[in-house]
Amino acid sequence: MSGTARLLVDAGNSRIKWSMIAEDGAALGSGAFEHAAQALAPDWQGLPQPLDAWISNVAGDAAGQRIDAIIDARWPGLPRTTVRAQARQCGVTNCYAEPSALGSDRWCGLIGAHAAFPGENLLIATFGTATTLEALRADGTFTGGLIAPGWSLMMHSLGTHTAQLPTLDAAAARRELDNGLGRSRSVFANDTRGAVSAGCLLAQAGLIERAWEDLHADWRSDVRLVLGGGAASEIAGALSVPHTRHDSLVLAGLALIARDAAERNLS
Repeated sequence: MSGTARLLVDAGNSRIKWSMIAEDGAALGSGAFEHAAQALAPDWQGLPQPLDAWISNVAGDAAGQRIDAIIDARWPGLPRTTVRAQARQCGVTNCYAEPSALGSDRWCGLIGAHAAFPGENLLIATFGTATTLEALRADGTFTGGLIAPGWSLMMHSLGTHTAQLPTLDAAAARRELDNGLGRSRSVFANDTRGAVSAGCLLAQAGLIERAWEDLHADWRSDVRLVLGGGAASEIAGALSVPHTRHDSLVLAGLALIARDAAERNLS
């Protein structure tokens, strides 16, 4: 199996996810690790020598340098490609005014989604540090997107820019929702921490529902809403529209880009 596997790395703003796949697409391993220099590196000791590495990095140069160092510590000199958005790739057409300005994570996610749900109109909602929405037609045309602060970033902003509101992270907000709204049908909280947690959560849900309804009306066709990212479970619970969960679109897109490049090199 040595030399036929591929290492895929998705460096987002919150953390770095990775997977290794065999030539036939079978998963050989996967995981995630933190950005901080003192954080534990992934344990790749049991994995085979990969053919190469394919990387989506939206976390900046420092993250890219750390990823390179971790890869070289295990497989010195391993060939690697850092993906950039293209005008057209793997059946997806990028209608951004400047195609390369689209984040590589969003581009890979679009490619992964188009392959996962062929022939369907899609609204892809990803909940990370930022909440991103992508409108993807069934023919693979990416018509545009939306970017908003993520759930945790909304709560952090309130806590750091107001004198009397608490600063909540996602874990604390989840506890508030479980302890409060989980026992009540009302969306209105009776304490400040619950009000911040629920208010920011419903702001996320309202954005998604409005975008889905507008897209459905504009395209006059069914649109599948696909959710992914760290806060997807909480936001899914607040939605009143149908949706599908998929948490590995970026890595799936990276695999398709790598396979497409290999096939082009053979032709």
